[in-house]
Amino acid sequence: MSTTEHINAFLDAAERGDEQGLQRGLAQEVDVNCSNRQGRTAVTLASLNRHYECVSMLIGAGADIDLQDETCFNPFLISCLTGDLRLLRLVLPAGPDLTRLTRFGGVGLTPACEKGHVEIVRELLSQTTINVNQTNFLGWTPLLEAIVLNDGGERQQEIIQLLLTHGANPDMTDKYGKTPLYLARSLGFTAIADLLLTAGAQDD
Repeated sequence: MSTTEHINAFLDAAERGDEQGLQRGLAQEVDVNCSNRQGRTAVTLASLNRHYECVSMLIGAGADIDLQDETCFNPFLISCLTGDLRLLRLVLPAGPDLTRLTRFGGVGLTPACEKGHVEIVRELLSQTTINVNQTNFLGWTPLLEAIVLNDGGERQQEIIQLLLTHGANPDMTDKYGKTPLYLARSLGFTAIADLLLTAGAQDD
C-alpha cells in the first residue's frame, strides 16, 4: 500500500468512526494531521460525524485541533456551530485557540448565539475566556447576532442575559451605528429590550 493509500484509509476510518483503522494508520506512521482535498484532518472528520471516541483518541495521539479546513471548520468551531456540547467538552481540555474565526469572521461564540445554542453559550462563557464583544466581518457582535438573526424567544432571551452577565457591551453598535436596543425594539423584541435596559443600555 502506498503512502497516499495509507492516508486515504486513515481519513476514511475517521469519517466512519473506525477506531481500529485509525490505530492501524498511526502504527503505519501516517501523519495524524494529514488532510483531504478540502483540508479536513481526521479529527475534523470525526468531529463532523460525531465519532466522539475517535475524536478523543486522535486528540490523545497529538492531533492539532486548531487546523481549519477550506470552510474554516475545526473541532471547536464545529461544536459551536452545531450545538454539540459533548464535542465541546472533549475539545476544551485540549486548549483550543478561541480566536480562530468562522468563514464570517466570528469566534465560536458568535454562531452559537445566532443559532440559539444556549448550552454551548453557557459553557463558553463559564469555562473559557472567549471574547464576548468580538466583531465579525459583518460588523456584528455575538449580542447583535443573538438579537437580529433569531426569533427573540425564550432561548434567545436566555442567551442575551448570559452575554450581558459575562460582559457583553449593551451599547456596541453595528457598522451602521444601530444599537442592540434600537434593533431589539425595531424587531418588536420587548423582553430583550428590557434586558438591555436593565444591563445599562443607553436609551435612544
